[in-house]
Amino acid sequence: MMEVTIIIPVYNRAAVVPATLESVVAQTHRPLQVVLVDNYSTDNTLQVLETFKKEHPGEGFNVEIVREEHHTAGAARNRGFEKATGEWVLFFDSDDLMKPGLVASYVDTINKYQKRGVTLDLISARSTLVFPDGSQREAPFHKSDLFANHILHGQLATQRYAVRREFFAQTDGWNINLPGWNDWELGMRLLLASPHVAYMSGRSQVIINHNGADSITGTEFHSRRGQWEHVIDIIKVEVQSSRLKQEHKTRFLRLLEYRRLVLAAQYEREGHPESAKPLCQQAYQRLQASYRGSRRWRWLVGPVTRRLFARIAAGKRGSARIARRLY
Repeated sequence: MMEVTIIIPVYNRAAVVPATLESVVAQTHRPLQVVLVDNYSTDNTLQVLETFKKEHPGEGFNVEIVREEHHTAGAARNRGFEKATGEWVLFFDSDDLMKPGLVASYVDTINKYQKRGVTLDLISARSTLVFPDGSQREAPFHKSDLFANHILHGQLATQRYAVRREFFAQTDGWNINLPGWNDWELGMRLLLASPHVAYMSGRSQVIINHNGADSITGTEFHSRRGQWEHVIDIIKVEVQSSRLKQEHKTRFLRLLEYRRLVLAAQYEREGHPESAKPLCQQAYQRLQASYRGSRRWRWLVGPVTRRLFARIAAGKRGSARIARRLY
């Protein structure tokens, strides 16, 4: 049977990580290697992890605990990957849940393609978002145009894919200097490495916590203003220096400026127009320059772009579907 490695970085999560760990134990697939990386927690998280390891010994379920001093999730995930022995790897967060059949479904997909003579590198899976009011909705999931949908929706967020270990080892791993959107940046680099990608069928088997202060994902943007813009700029450089066809580069660079526009709209919605206005203007001007003053910009793209900003700032959904076609 194929061994799969699950890597979970943990920092001060003593109260919430047990639920995540129990969802890992419940996986129907074996063998599993579970690498827990304590990011030098200051609470009793390490003791919780050690207790978990003691309580779940057994053949086919190997738990390893390591520590990483560099205090970012990216550094912790890289440290965990150093210990990975499975043919395939799942990165997961310490406040989210996996349904019992998740790993088995990944393995079924891998085996299905192997029978066709195809070696996969990456599998994208459905996920469900849980919000502070208890409501849930499935995260956007598309089986085509993955570059665009990752730019717009983060389809390769940390919990939403499995990756072949040897393929991942050929990348530079997680950027340890990015405190936020590090999975978005990594997802783009994985796609730029031209993986063989498959999409998991069936219903969502990943539950992502957006429940406010206890969520790793967080609930607002302005407090970390500048960090998000920095990640967008990094990805733009990566796209520009890639081997993509120029027409694809142009489109993806436009979509990245749209993400900058979305960020500006978030600032506006959070009550910070002083931050929103210059960022919106910057994105708008760069988009305009990419169209070289064409009639399409003047009569369609430009006016719709301004409306999209207002729509997002007002909290309305559905703008990404428009953007995917517009740009």
